[in-house]
Amino acid sequence: MRKFALALSLCSSVALFAADSPRERLADTTKVFNEIMATPDKGIPQDLLESAHCIVIVAGEKQAAFGIGAKFGRGYAVCRENRGHWGSPAGVRVEGGSFGFQIGVSNTDIVMLVMNERGMRRLLEDKFTLGGEATVAAGPVGREASANTDVQLQAEILSYSRSKGLFAGIALQGATLRQDLDVNQQLYGSKLTNKEILKDGHAAPAGAGELIQALNRYSPREQKDMPVETRDRDKK
Repeated sequence: MRKFALALSLCSSVALFAADSPRERLADTTKVFNEIMATPDKGIPQDLLESAHCIVIVAGEKQAAFGIGAKFGRGYAVCRENRGHWGSPAGVRVEGGSFGFQIGVSNTDIVMLVMNERGMRRLLEDKFTLGGEATVAAGPVGREASANTDVQLQAEILSYSRSKGLFAGIALQGATLRQDLDVNQQLYGSKLTNKEILKDGHAAPAGAGELIQALNRYSPREQKDMPVETRDRDKK
């Protein structure tokens, strides 16, 4: 009887998870990012966001877990293109790790900043383990905060979680991040790898425009790369 109940719980979780379409998840991802950035005193430090090579966002409102002790979430990774603008999103799956997902519906959102080229190369792989192949640390929070500890300075990825309105840095040790080819197929019409989307470049799919615009609005790195005289002209 207990096995049947567990199987029923797993089936319910799978059905709920499958009901969340990639486009709906893109909308949730955009909403989560905008809400976090709307409270800069309690959100991601601006200097860290502008320094990040990539960002990973898992909107947790409609995520489901698979069994006791197992955690599972779907989201998107987005990386910068050559001139600093944010590119097209690639599907990712986060599995395992102690970051608050529970059986059934979870209200935990996960955000990861990929801070250097090494971390970006991890995103191009089929899968990798946070705290294993990639170094990860809890990200600092707030407008004036900065990555000022040795661990944070050396980490390839800075990670955060938001649950019940509380946004805080959290080290996702042991969690596995893998590319989601099924989601990529639904968005792009073919099973593109994350490398093809994030590194090689690909036109943004329908429904991704608002997320890309939000990232560019809150993190206009290209402005920093412009000559001083050009920046000054644009301010006038």
